[in-house]
Formats: sequence, C-alpha cells, structure tokens
Amino acid sequence: MKYKVVEVFSSINGEGRFAGELSVFVRFAGCNLKCNYCDTSWANQEDTSFSWMDEDEIADRIQATGIRRVTLTGGEPLLQPGIRDLLIKLTGFSELQIEIETNGSVDIVPFQGLSDRITFTLDYKLPGSGMEESMLDSNYQAVTGQDTVKFVISHRSDLERAETVIRNYGLCDRCHVYLSPVYGRIGAADIVEYMKEHGMNHVRLQLQLHKYIWDKDARGV
Repeated sequence: MKYKVVEVFSSINGEGRFAGELSVFVRFAGCNLKCNYCDTSWANQEDTSFSWMDEDEIADRIQATGIRRVTLTGGEPLLQPGIRDLLIKLTGFSELQIEIETNGSVDIVPFQGLSDRITFTLDYKLPGSGMEESMLDSNYQAVTGQDTVKFVISHRSDLERAETVIRNYGLCDRCHVYLSPVYGRIGAADIVEYMKEHGMNHVRLQLQLHKYIWDKDARGV
C-alpha cells in the first residue's frame, strides 16, 4: 500500500502529553475538515505536493533517525487507505512509540487494540473552528487513559463549550485533557483565569512550543 506523504521530519513534539520530546513526524495529505484556524491547510489542498510512500519506505525513514517516537499527522492520517497496515508495520518495531493525531471525526475504535504503544491525540472541534457538527460522539467514549483529548480555544464561548463536553463525557476520568489557545485569538492568561474561576481540575493548558521556538508559519519543525 502506498500513502500520500507531504513531509517527514524530525523535531520536538510541540504539544500534548509528549511536548518537548523528540519525534519523527509523518504528515499525510488530505483532510475531511476545514477548520478556520488550521495551520497546515497547505497539506490539504488538492494541488499540494506529496510523495507516494509505502510501509517499508516510511518505516526506513523513521528508523534512520534513531528517534523512538513517531507522530502520524496531517491532514487526517486515519483517512489514508490502508493506514491500519502501516500501523501494524510500525508496531513490529518494539522500540517505537506511535502517536496518532486525529481530528475527532473519524472512528478510532478500529485502530484500538493493535498495540499498547499506540496512543491517540484526539481533537474535539469547538464552535470557534466551524467544524463541531463533524465530531463523532463515540470517539469520546472510546478514549482510554493513555489517550489525549485536545480542545483548541478561539474565545470564551469555546471555553464554556469545552467545559460542558469534558463534563458530559467524563473526560478527566477517561484520558488526558488539554486546552490550547488559537495563536493570536485568545490569550493564554485568559484561559488560565477561566480554569481558576471554574475549578477545572485535571485539565492542562498547553502552548504550541514550535510556534515560540521557530516562526509560527515555519514548516518541517
């Protein structure tokens, strides 16, 4: 099986549970959502440049780095035909830890149970994204203690909605939960104040480290 890969690069993980750790990023082309704050929309354009890579080629690129964490991202990686085959290939390397960044609209259940070294970082798209209607409710009942649900915040009403979703699904008892500000739309301090006001225990604020280390529009970092 061959996959549409727009870039493979090594960097630190910029957000989530593994922020600050080295990872090899495999970015796939194409997404079924159009979030209005998307910072990788270039990877979703029909005319975007990509390479066809099979499981062996992707695995070889990862192995050559010596880095033991891989992040499959996009775009939307779970939309890639045959992605299960790639996951099975990668789990064959016992030293690899595999993170799947997914947008919340694609069923994660078929990919659970392949290995305890696969974790999901799952978005819940809030109203500020313009894509909330695409969220798949069953995903937020399927997450486990090794997974993460991430809420990207545009404004205070997104915080209110995130608090409701967290409570309704009992997410703090199910998985790791993060709030992340849309760069340039809401201040991190405003999110902290809301968390204090509403006693949002077991929820973490995160900032996208790569946007502070490099230019916010830089690629391959």
